[in-house]
Amino acid sequence: MELFEIKNLLDENTEQIASFRGSLDLETMEADLAEYQQEMVQPDFWDDPQAAQALINKNNALKDVYNTFHHLETQLEDLTVAYELVKESDDDELRAELDHDIQAFQKDIEKYERFLLLDGEYDSNDAILEIHPGAGGTESQDWASMLLRMYQRWGEQHGFTVNTLDYQDGDEAGIKSVSIEIKGTNAYGFLRSEHGIHRLVRISPFDSNSRRHTSFASVEVMPSLDQDTEIEINEDDLRIDVFRASGAGGQHVNKTSSAVRITHEPTGIVVSSQNQRSQLQNRETAMKMLQAKLVRILEEQNAKELDEIRGEKQEIAWGLQIRSYVFHPYNMVKDHRTGEETANTQAVMDGDFDAFIDSYLKSKLTTEEK
Repeated sequence: MELFEIKNLLDENTEQIASFRGSLDLETMEADLAEYQQEMVQPDFWDDPQAAQALINKNNALKDVYNTFHHLETQLEDLTVAYELVKESDDDELRAELDHDIQAFQKDIEKYERFLLLDGEYDSNDAILEIHPGAGGTESQDWASMLLRMYQRWGEQHGFTVNTLDYQDGDEAGIKSVSIEIKGTNAYGFLRSEHGIHRLVRISPFDSNSRRHTSFASVEVMPSLDQDTEIEINEDDLRIDVFRASGAGGQHVNKTSSAVRITHEPTGIVVSSQNQRSQLQNRETAMKMLQAKLVRILEEQNAKELDEIRGEKQEIAWGLQIRSYVFHPYNMVKDHRTGEETANTQAVMDGDFDAFIDSYLKSKLTTEEK
């Protein structure tokens, strides 16, 4: 990188740090952190373990925002001093080191900016994803399994834990449906960008004539909720069925009626769990999924009555997709909401789709400002 390019980046980053400072109420943060610290040293702090843990989580999240900002500010000061030294000495080794450091700093700035965009009520929660293939049989079921792998890889790359809640094998290949939980700070905030219909265009490996096929799959993303989340579910509104588990699982599969399917009759929502070892565990998991789905509906529809917002279920088909993945006759992944695109389809399918998350979060911020 040339010196003038480094100088331009430093100027841009200086403006970005100033923007961060303008949007953060640092004095209030300091006061809140001091108050949290005072509460945490009280003798009765652990009398209510759930409330105590909630406060610790709140403290840690705020401390992370506060400390990271000051760390970035210090890094920028060090880089500015290093730039002046390189400019005066014209030392190639120092310049190479500065080049490396400023590119790493650029990634830190982008990561922090993304973090600050996650200010929704449930953004810090774990995420529950459901993937369902559209019409097309084996083609769409295989596409659903490819998306599952993509999200599993993304979770692993970010240090998150990925658990399978429910899994149904496809007829010949792929999956009929799958539910997974991705556990980690801000998992839902990041992955809510994935909610919608995903379209694939490729030469089918299942077509003996090697023709091009278009497949669809829907991805539903919901926040995973704590047990004390305030959302009422009337037991009289539930139809609960038990059945024998099938597909991937453990030794309990197919031996007992441990799998649970719950239908929420006012909305028509159906959830199921079969990967736990007991019927009780599967019921708890299914109820957690139902709760997440109801919260998602409330979130999207501004808390209208559930019986008024169910509406018609969208068809998983052409014209409704949020993102297209084209493998033939060229390589491209494009998000139709933001215009973000890349030709590196393999990287995306291997879990590298943070650019799409960033563009979505920024577009949502722009929309809210308007």
